[in-house]
Amino acid sequence: MSTIRFQALTELLSRVPKEVKLPSNKVTDYYGDLVFNTDSMRKYLSKEAFKAVIDANQNGGAIDRKMASGVAAGMKAWAIENNVTHYTHWFQPLTDGTAEKHDGFIDYGDGGHMIENFSGDLLTQQEPDASSFPSGGIRQTFEARGYTAWDVSSPAFIVGTTLCIPTVFISYTGEALDYKTPLLKALAAVDEAAVGVCQYFDKNVTKVHTNLGWEQEYFLIDEALYQARPDLALTGRTLMGHSSSKDQQLDDHYFGSIPERVTNFMMELELECHKLGIPVKTRHNEVAPSQFELAPIYEEANLANDHNQLLMDVMKKVARHHKFRVLFHEKPFAGINGSGKHNNWSLGTDTGVVLLAPGKNPKGNIQFLCFVVNTLMAVYKNQDLLRASILTASNSHRLGANEAPPSIISAFLGDEVSKMLDKIVEEVGERKMTPDEKTALKLGIGRIPEIILDNTDRNRTSPFAFTGNRFEFRAVGSSTNNAAAMTALNAAVAVQLTEFKNAVDFLIEEGIKKDEAIFQVMKKMIIESKPIRFNGDGYSDNWVEEAKERGLTNITSVPESISKYLDPEAKKALVGSGVMTNKELEARVEVEMEKFTKKIQIESRVLGDLAINHIVPVAVAYQTKLIQNVQGLRDIFDNGEFEEMAGARKDLIRQISNHISTIKAKVIGMVAARKECNMIEDATESAFAYDKNVCHYLDEIRYHIDKLELVVDNEMWPLPKYRELLFNN
Repeated sequence: MSTIRFQALTELLSRVPKEVKLPSNKVTDYYGDLVFNTDSMRKYLSKEAFKAVIDANQNGGAIDRKMASGVAAGMKAWAIENNVTHYTHWFQPLTDGTAEKHDGFIDYGDGGHMIENFSGDLLTQQEPDASSFPSGGIRQTFEARGYTAWDVSSPAFIVGTTLCIPTVFISYTGEALDYKTPLLKALAAVDEAAVGVCQYFDKNVTKVHTNLGWEQEYFLIDEALYQARPDLALTGRTLMGHSSSKDQQLDDHYFGSIPERVTNFMMELELECHKLGIPVKTRHNEVAPSQFELAPIYEEANLANDHNQLLMDVMKKVARHHKFRVLFHEKPFAGINGSGKHNNWSLGTDTGVVLLAPGKNPKGNIQFLCFVVNTLMAVYKNQDLLRASILTASNSHRLGANEAPPSIISAFLGDEVSKMLDKIVEEVGERKMTPDEKTALKLGIGRIPEIILDNTDRNRTSPFAFTGNRFEFRAVGSSTNNAAAMTALNAAVAVQLTEFKNAVDFLIEEGIKKDEAIFQVMKKMIIESKPIRFNGDGYSDNWVEEAKERGLTNITSVPESISKYLDPEAKKALVGSGVMTNKELEARVEVEMEKFTKKIQIESRVLGDLAINHIVPVAVAYQTKLIQNVQGLRDIFDNGEFEEMAGARKDLIRQISNHISTIKAKVIGMVAARKECNMIEDATESAFAYDKNVCHYLDEIRYHIDKLELVVDNEMWPLPKYRELLFNN
């Protein structure tokens, strides 16, 4: 056995689960201790400063500099009491991670002596270097200035000895350089549009907020085995590896007993999350071996997204405490389930109504249907935009297999809700409805809660499934920032709700009663968006053909999907709603194209190195042993016996030789193709070239390496195998 693999397995055998002690059996005793939340603000802020923060949070207003100074003073006092020495503006650049630059509270005071200082100016705005973050050409190296600005709606928190202040990140000229800024604008857009529609039903509604509940799937791999796999360490996935004889076929891992070592990791993770105010609630084994899931209670979407980004950082740190490495890649292991980050999305009013949940009477149910139908229409019109928001280099490996939805965007409603929409189409005519027709329709609509309770199921193959009081966007990848998908979805729904209200208002002005106008517009939308509704098996070959006949797109190429951001419908949603400018949108497309290219470039370099410097030498060494064995047989046995005994060995030698030769040739071809692609300066052209000319080599080289793994002496194979990686928790 190779030295690296032997050492990794030996170290694994010495693992002892790390014991975790909770400060209290009651989570509420320490929940939010590291958050500058409402309770902390009441204690450390003046009444005026407290009111200013609450008003800004609830109503979206600004806090003036004088008041900000008071908030900063109270925040600093709270932080220092919690042993904090530094502060940072915590933001989300277009890297899929988070960023932070730590500054100490230390400063010169009067007379030159040192004091702890944290002013309102330092709280509200900072000026980090923006040149080294992805910007899609908005910033050049010589144009380094960028600004972070305090997001009042997301509370400050403490990590270690640092006060973290959630912020947006924009360029010197005002363009967004992060995920948070467009998300906040999309949430504001859907708020404004949804309030207008809600007031058809309840004039007391003045605000609509977006709720998000993410479900984070991930793999846990022992640290020693992880370090012995350069592909995992450098790309997040295994670029080679034959399937284990046993993986998830028996479904025995799903919801099974959680291993003790993993349980201890989860306990510490939940402890840290709860102190940071992240309301994690659910934990369980997922379908694939060594795969797990964590999910929180739903929150307002911006805060939920911040919490998910923070969680991913916390998970990495806690995993190391337990000698694990956490994998967020959507498909780290071929042939078994990948990992998603299902986004459960819903809308709620300031009057306490969940707009995607049935009401208590026909009026409430008409409102419910109204928002369901508008959401379907938004998804139908913007299927390419939604796919572009989630189809990345890593997520492309996951979509369409092992319970992940396909790249065809469709929406699942369940048979009974679909029948209710079809009933509206049947009963609502272009002419005015009679009182009896209106009564009959409303009576049918009044049955919706009962229908949903008894007949709405889930569809794991649907990218966008209605699950009773929300839609579950299942196609979102586990490693990505939720904000990309949530920005696209909320912007699309905002534009659609605005168009719906304009159409209804037009009919009302024409003398049609409000309810009937709503039904007539809904009927047209139900008919037009019907192709997006699909309750069947998203994996079937028949669905691919049927989707094509329905006019639904099926794009599996990442660069082609990204380019759809610039289609007229996508621009209408993102630019038309004010969420992005044309310049920002074009810049994001360039960033995503470059990100795809660089990830494939890294994978091809890693695979080429492993193939030539790890796999081929071992295969040659084993082949040499076989040749020596055959030569020894020739010395001992006569020709008849020799041919009988050595025939199978000779075939194996030829087989190994063919795999070695093919691997070498494919690596040479891949390197040459990569060099040609690297000469292309345009980001989009380069991405398409990598997709067409480089990506296929990754699968082709892997095929031959995996075949070698089956025949080369197990004691000689240099890298930990799937059975070792996946069954050692």
